[in-house]
Amino acid sequence: MARDSKDAAKAESQTSSEMAKSDLSKAELAKQEIDHDLIRALAKLLDETGLTEIEFERGGQRVRVARQAQAAVAGASAVRATTIESSPLPAGTGTVDPAKHPGVVNSPMVGTCYRAPEPGARPFVEVGARVRAGDPLLIVEAMKTMNQIQAPRAGTVIQILIEDGQPVEFGEPLMIIE
Repeated sequence: MARDSKDAAKAESQTSSEMAKSDLSKAELAKQEIDHDLIRALAKLLDETGLTEIEFERGGQRVRVARQAQAAVAGASAVRATTIESSPLPAGTGTVDPAKHPGVVNSPMVGTCYRAPEPGARPFVEVGARVRAGDPLLIVEAMKTMNQIQAPRAGTVIQILIEDGQPVEFGEPLMIIE
């Protein structure tokens, strides 16, 4: 008889445990429901600010909204196209597609690009300038840190694809050295 009461108590304990797990799963599911209004609001905020990604956390729930890279690249290429046409080129060089050129210098980080060491100073390089490997080309400010971008190889600067103070993305072409 004592054995039966132990088995009954054990069965009752298991049933209570399963019910608690069931209640816990329902609570977790309710917690994990998707807040479509929050996602729409974050997407609208991306459009308004021009950001490519935003993450929000509240009450243990985290929502991340990101734009596809193509949208950001399309906007950046429109800015570059305008800059390329307005940049003076030495005689006999035509417009060069930066993505296909072997001498392209890409941005190693996201930040703000500056062509001179300080406001009002002469730029590090101009179109037509000869540079050696390791010469400073420009500065990318990221998180209040000034990062000097150096020439990866020797050559002549044939195009400068950014304006002073322009925001740049990781991998965005900055200039071409031939």
